[in-house]
Amino acid sequence: MNLTVNEIFYSLQGEGGRSGEPSLFIRLSKCNLACSFCDTDFAFGKRMTLDEIHDEISPYPCRWIIWTGGEPTLQLREEIVAYFKERGYRQAIETNGTRRVPAGIDYITCSPKQQFEKIRELIPEVDELRFPMAKGDPLPDISILPRSKRYLLSPIFDGMNVVQENVDYCVELIKQHPQWGLSLQMHKLIGIR
Repeated sequence: MNLTVNEIFYSLQGEGGRSGEPSLFIRLSKCNLACSFCDTDFAFGKRMTLDEIHDEISPYPCRWIIWTGGEPTLQLREEIVAYFKERGYRQAIETNGTRRVPAGIDYITCSPKQQFEKIRELIPEVDELRFPMAKGDPLPDISILPRSKRYLLSPIFDGMNVVQENVDYCVELIKQHPQWGLSLQMHKLIGIR
């Protein structure tokens, strides 16, 4: 089995419910959406076998993989998740919610960008829903979304720079709707990958 990998790196999770935790990021190439605020060049990648990926991540002391992209569900399969689980890794995924998540994933972050009402059919329950928000964006309707332990608003940055009006807007929405929480892109704020 092969995957087209954009990059692999070891860092801290920079946003969401696992923010600050050490993680091995495996960024897979390809995406089925084209979001204007995307900060990732996921069009290109290197074909790698599972053994090659394992060889690259095995020197690190961390046992948490984050499958990200692009959209990782375009490539990630249950057999691949099982391969890394057999080698002692816990696995998280960051998905846009347009496709089913393979069985065996330990932590699901869904960051929907469109067609919110269809996501629940594909992914009925997640660990966190994280919505990128700019000033004026409507607050998503929780009643049509998958069940989640955390509902998070993430102000859209301009590259590595905070857009204060987006932050202020999210803070006000959260104060008015306290079932939501704030997720800042900490990795950008402190200058790490």
